[in-house]
Amino acid sequence: MATVEQTYLHSELLKRRERLQTALSVPTADASLAGLLKQVDSALEQMSSGTYGLCEACHESIEPDRLLADPLLRFCVDHLTSEERRALEGDLGLAARIQRGLLPKPEFSAAGWNARYHYEPLGVVSGDYCDLVEADGALNFLLGDVAGKGVAASMLMSHLHATFRSLMGVALAPAQLLESANRIFCESTMAGQYATLVYGRASASGEVELVSAGHCPVLVVRGKKVERLDATGVPLGMFCGSRYSSHRTRLEPNNHIVLYTDGLSEARNSAGEEYGLERISAHVSGNHHVAPASLLETCLSGVREFSAGAPRGDDMTVLVLQRAA
Repeated sequence: MATVEQTYLHSELLKRRERLQTALSVPTADASLAGLLKQVDSALEQMSSGTYGLCEACHESIEPDRLLADPLLRFCVDHLTSEERRALEGDLGLAARIQRGLLPKPEFSAAGWNARYHYEPLGVVSGDYCDLVEADGALNFLLGDVAGKGVAASMLMSHLHATFRSLMGVALAPAQLLESANRIFCESTMAGQYATLVYGRASASGEVELVSAGHCPVLVVRGKKVERLDATGVPLGMFCGSRYSSHRTRLEPNNHIVLYTDGLSEARNSAGEEYGLERISAHVSGNHHVAPASLLETCLSGVREFSAGAPRGDDMTVLVLQRAA
């Protein structure tokens, strides 16, 4: 575990210890609380001795995402009992179903725009975030990537989903909405956790306003011309007082917007070469009148052909929006 994460977990364990002591002072307190207090004390002792986060069976590091989710873990996945492994698999399966339930409909149309997306976790759950919401006569679109992988990242993805769904009910411009989301994210996550994200609002007139918190460049496809819209601020969670500016553009009928996570741009082939932004741009260029589903398949077939035979290294999400004719 990184030092900043241990510092955070140490403070969290101290808070939990204080709450357990308060709960135990009540005459009707459950006896199991005393056992939890012993586990917290043991974890604090391990932090002092420098052995915290090590599996008690093999003495290798416990998976960081699991430890962040439960700071009292004592064994890595390889040394769980059969019963514990089944319980973990059940929890992961439930988390995956919940996460899938948060995704928008596969075929989404609103406010004169059509949208299609591809969502492909590396494992059972994903740290990628994708959402489409019709509100106030506009299509709101979001795509993001939480730092890290696995359970901890998927929990933060769900947190982002709830945050943005709540804020969309407030009359805020995209930049203001992102600044509010950033403050909430900073105040409710641990140090070192952050997320890159694009939030945009597209109207029936073709006007688009979008804000990018440190995310991969957004591509605007106008026939053979591909325009690149870079980030307008730093990732969410880095600084509570971060400010953001907006990109404003207008799309004609049949023009596209392509958003993606770095699972696409940083995919590698068997020689270790990165796919990169130039290859993505080349694949989407010239696809002026094709439907979003066709352009999406063009993106996916391009990266699959490039990386054939090489293992995937990250979650991958691609979102394509098209202004209707």
